[in-house]
Amino acid sequence: MPGDTLNINTKSKKQNTYDAIIVGSGITGGWAAKELCEKGLKVLLLERGRNVEHIKDYPTATKAPWEFEHHLSLSKADKEDKYVQARHWSFKEDNKHFYISDKENPYDETKRFDWVRGNTVGGRSLLWSRACYRWSDLDFEANIKDGHGVDWPIRYKDLAPWYDYVERFIGVSGSVEKIPQLPDGIFQPPFEMNCVEKSFKQKIESVYKDRKVIIGRTANLTKPLPGRNHCQARDLCHRGCPFSAYFSTQSSTLPAAYATGNLTVRPYSLVNKVLYDEQKQKATGVEILDTETKQTEEFYANIIFLNAATVATAFILLNSTSNRFPNGLGNGSDQVGRNLMDHHKGLSFSATIDGFEDRYYYGRRPTPAYIPRFTNITDQSPDFLRGYHFGVSASRGRQQHDAMLGADLKEALTEPGSWGISMYAFGETLPYAENRVTLNHDKKDPWGRPTITVDCEFKDNEKAMHKDIAATGKEMLEATGYKDVQVNGSISFPGNANHEMGIARMGRDPKTSVLNAFNQMHEVPNVFITDGSCMTSGNCVNPSLTYMALTTRACEYAVKEMKKGNV
Repeated sequence: MPGDTLNINTKSKKQNTYDAIIVGSGITGGWAAKELCEKGLKVLLLERGRNVEHIKDYPTATKAPWEFEHHLSLSKADKEDKYVQARHWSFKEDNKHFYISDKENPYDETKRFDWVRGNTVGGRSLLWSRACYRWSDLDFEANIKDGHGVDWPIRYKDLAPWYDYVERFIGVSGSVEKIPQLPDGIFQPPFEMNCVEKSFKQKIESVYKDRKVIIGRTANLTKPLPGRNHCQARDLCHRGCPFSAYFSTQSSTLPAAYATGNLTVRPYSLVNKVLYDEQKQKATGVEILDTETKQTEEFYANIIFLNAATVATAFILLNSTSNRFPNGLGNGSDQVGRNLMDHHKGLSFSATIDGFEDRYYYGRRPTPAYIPRFTNITDQSPDFLRGYHFGVSASRGRQQHDAMLGADLKEALTEPGSWGISMYAFGETLPYAENRVTLNHDKKDPWGRPTITVDCEFKDNEKAMHKDIAATGKEMLEATGYKDVQVNGSISFPGNANHEMGIARMGRDPKTSVLNAFNQMHEVPNVFITDGSCMTSGNCVNPSLTYMALTTRACEYAVKEMKKGNV
């Protein structure tokens, strides 16, 4: 009736209002929570998956192999429910509870794309391989020099102090090597190579003057940090570490954020879109779908950090349409969803080694030895751009005992067999505009939302590099004099390296990029993106350390800009 009072639930909106909202609780989301909370902001951390409490929710961390029903193999039911996750080597019976159900969360593959996903608070910080390598200006300048993609708006000097900051907090073990294309960091004592790896290092470095063999740089502690113990060399990191010896959201950034009293974590919160105010020309919050109640809800904040991981962040941006942005939030450049990258891999190299029968090694070291990139450093290959690295491990197997029975078999099992060495490689992928994520509005997912379509492939440059990797790896093992050199495998599919990145790249020009030098959206200045989405090129090294450094740098900038009233 005219004159009646309209009751608006302003109390509810106030309860759902924070200084900052972070979408995603993986490696970068956890870091954003720590940094923003420690700077005094009231923070809401949204996670689509269930909660996982540190130590308490690592049910398999101390189990022996024989305690698993399928002895660490996947059951038929596992493979049917998590049919994409099962494509990845790391998905096993002992950690399957951390991964997403593909049946419940399908997506479309125009070309095969192995989207490996966690589904818990902590995300893939519980599952990553912990390799931590800095980028150099060889990488930050690559696009501008060879004409692919757009120029990075930053250089190594801009990120170096943030690499320092991150490494001190997470704990990275490694050795100082003075390799220009692989800058040294703030390291804990390195793990030790075994005798065969040391011999391999000597042989390779004497034959090839452009190559070094170093111990892997990894976020596994060799010395305790406050609240965290050193690595026990169990190599069971993928189950969750009860010793807090490797960096994860649960062991490190989340406790720091909680200690401030400024953090609220909300699991089971699937973000549908960013809310955008046409008049204010800024984001005002996010809409989520509660996956338990199936109800939507809105939360509000001054600044928003999108850290849902590359493909999921692409969905959120593309689904956040408005009159100003009919093709997705901050997508005036038409670059949102494009330039999807991942490392290519897939080859394995092996050889047998005579000698060293009186030597063995202790524990199961959580990192391989490492051969940093040596191609296209000073001279350019005529066959391909950019480069690749190798990982190397030597070990002893068991004695051959095929014809043995009884006491003879039992005795043989107590003696180690001969030494062998194995290698793998990761190569860089160029950014291609046609490698992209799009939404299909004619087909709905189980939540009633548009479905995700991924169209991504490795192209001629990656295939030529892969061919060179195969020849070079074989040549190196033969040059050492090892026997029975074998090369197996083929190039992987995008996604399977678990390093998907791009889709909202940083750049200098708003017409050709989505983010500025501080991971801030050119067109929506109170939205920041610091997960893999922001990457302008891919390098060949594991990218997580760079994500973390970018996140800490962006957080400092965001808070300063907020205090100035600029966002």
